[in-house]
Amino acid sequence: MEKDPAPININLALIIAIISVSFSAIFIRWVDQAAPLAIAAYRLAFTTLIILPFALHQKEELFSIEQRDLLIMAAIGVVLAAHFAFWITSVEETSVASSVILVTSHPLFVGIVSHYYFKEKLSFTNAVGIITAFSGIIILSAGDWGLGGTNFRGDMFALVGAFAAGTYILGGRQIRKGYSLFTYCLVVYGVCTITLFITCLFLSVPLTAFPQNDWILFILMALIPGILGHTVYNWTLGYINASVVSVSLLGEPIGSSILAVILLSEVPTEYTIIGGAIVLAGIYLTYRKGIT
Repeated sequence: MEKDPAPININLALIIAIISVSFSAIFIRWVDQAAPLAIAAYRLAFTTLIILPFALHQKEELFSIEQRDLLIMAAIGVVLAAHFAFWITSVEETSVASSVILVTSHPLFVGIVSHYYFKEKLSFTNAVGIITAFSGIIILSAGDWGLGGTNFRGDMFALVGAFAAGTYILGGRQIRKGYSLFTYCLVVYGVCTITLFITCLFLSVPLTAFPQNDWILFILMALIPGILGHTVYNWTLGYINASVVSVSLLGEPIGSSILAVILLSEVPTEYTIIGGAIVLAGIYLTYRKGIT
């Protein structure tokens, strides 16, 4: 079944989304006092508030969501909360390059799950890509293990965030097509926000008394990586395959790493460069059409 033509150029939309999400780790590093979970909660809260009026403009659809679909969207929102909680924590504990490369490895999980649960057969090229990417992950993580401190733990958090991101993309692949962008995003982001705030309260994470700089950054995260990044990605799911969207995210670790060098003076280690390059090559092969 052919998808309806997109009202704007899909490639342009993906480029805007890649550039936007590349700023995410930079904004996180610039936060002064807020803990990672608080950053995640406020980022999603402001993103939800921004899309709320657009979703209410389609309130007939919003209030007619089938119960089954609502439960699926809610589950996707919880998974998205896990993604942000683990990934933002990883940015605070390892290098920007390592964190973003590893969290972008979610196409590996998408490929594996699609093969076993959705019967989408992996080609020989795809299988080689998965093995290659995991080899790169081992090299990158081994280098961070040698650095000591929290780097290796940050890498592991990023991988958990990657698994959650893959689940989020797979979960939204079918359900997103049945509803408009803002209806889907309001429910998913809303549940994500509630989940993150409840987690903050449960873990006694401070949610107030932040400096003005932190509040400005929360809003910037919502506007740039939130709206122009993730929300644009969600929009593209209505027109192209999830695998294409997933692979397009390969631009994020490259963009974030370059920005980290320029804005944070954070130069990746040799292990990160070599292992990261292997990971990205493997991810590319994972979704490249090849022989079976």
